[in-house]
Amino acid sequence: MEKWVSMPKVELHAHLNGSIRDSTLLELARGLGEKGVIIFADIEHVIQKDDRSLTEVFRLFDLIHIVTTDHKIITRITKEVIEDFAAESVVYLELRTTPKKNESIGMTKHSYLEAVLEGIKAVSTVDVDFRPHDSENFPHRNDTCNGSTRKKIYVRLLLSIDRRGTTEAAMETVNLALEMRDLGVVGIDLSGNPIMGEWTTYLPALKFAREQGLYVTLHCGEVPNPKEIRSMLDFLPQRIGHACCFEEAEWEKLKSSNIPVEICLTSNIRTNTIPSIDVHHFADLYSKKHPLVLCTDDSGVFSTSLSNEYNLAASAFGLGRRDIFKLTKNAVEYIFADDGVKRELKEIFSSAEQKLDL
Repeated sequence: MEKWVSMPKVELHAHLNGSIRDSTLLELARGLGEKGVIIFADIEHVIQKDDRSLTEVFRLFDLIHIVTTDHKIITRITKEVIEDFAAESVVYLELRTTPKKNESIGMTKHSYLEAVLEGIKAVSTVDVDFRPHDSENFPHRNDTCNGSTRKKIYVRLLLSIDRRGTTEAAMETVNLALEMRDLGVVGIDLSGNPIMGEWTTYLPALKFAREQGLYVTLHCGEVPNPKEIRSMLDFLPQRIGHACCFEEAEWEKLKSSNIPVEICLTSNIRTNTIPSIDVHHFADLYSKKHPLVLCTDDSGVFSTSLSNEYNLAASAFGLGRRDIFKLTKNAVEYIFADDGVKRELKEIFSSAEQKLDL
């Protein structure tokens, strides 16, 4: 695994709360058990497992939903998730999260996002660049960086529109993203239960987001729904996630549009969206040189890491170290950041390529 851990990497599909550490979730669950909110003994063994069943995965998501209703916990999770990705040489990270409300503790969508930003600022093991370089309000670049030779990670945020919500709720999320764009929010994601809602409900908000210069990525094709998939591809988002349940017509449409795909191998297998790794669509897209990037989805819940996803791809599809390096280097072209960041990342990869003797 060391050869994959040491290689610089780009992560473009990581859900913040689904990337929580097992140790943190265990600690928080134990606290909820002591308060009588949950029965800790019923969930302890699930948290400590690596190879969780689909039923157990959903139990963890339910637990995470309960624990992530406190500002301090959101800040802690954010800090730890960034430090974990940085520890495995991720140099650019896009975190996506659905802003939450919890009136009982005074949590608004705005204060939720402020707690996320506090978590970014609290990172101590690595220098963090989280503000866009072309920000007019914050012209001093890398204000959280101390100018040392420590590791550096670029972090950008995507706000997720939940498919269970309304058009008005989606527009609220977009407006929040616009309000926070100088603080590292660069785009909008559409996610949530794929069998819930009609994607056209959120189309006005997504169109508005794009008109205002925000990037857009869509969870697309998580379940069979040809009409929705075709409509999403017609929208021409900057990226899509998963693309598991496409039929031939949708594959042709995707390939002709050249929309980059965020591939989450372990997630697709654990959720039974793809029956086995040997029939995963990664192989076909890769052979056709379609733009794609390997991602984790929910590294905590699915007990994976970006290094593990690289290792899985290499072993399953016969890719060498040079192939994998080129895959992650190419991902720089698909990031939701300005040309200045892309140039700096390309320099990082060029330097690494020489050191790794690829």
